[in-house]
Amino acid sequence: QVQLVESGGGLVQAGGSLRLSCAASGRTSISYKMGWFRQTPGKEREFVAAISWSGGRTYYADSVKGRFTISRDNGKNTVYLRMNSLHPEDTAVYYCAAGSSFLQPIPGSADFSSWGQGTQVTVSS
Repeated sequence: QVQLVESGGGLVQAGGSLRLSCAASGRTSISYKMGWFRQTPGKEREFVAAISWSGGRTYYADSVKGRFTISRDNGKNTVYLRMNSLHPEDTAVYYCAAGSSFLQPIPGSADFSSWGQGTQVTVSS
């Protein structure tokens, strides 16, 4: 099992940017794919972005494509989500996730076995 801790959330105006970080600890020797999901009250957790262990493959939800960038630094056991041109509808709790199975193009929550506690992102209009 790997432990995940997110940071970098906060309040930003529409059009602004934020960078989320997710630090992994524990069994980091396993090759994990990493992902970001988000959730708003009353809605299911939705996929945002994912990256393979090597970083060679990345996938994004259509709603964030061209605005968000996922990256990772395996030497630091950290994955990032750079969010530009933020919209009020990007407001959500953002969760980092890790999984050891092969990364599919649009992974679901069930493809990930470890989750962080979440970090709030609020975009004001």
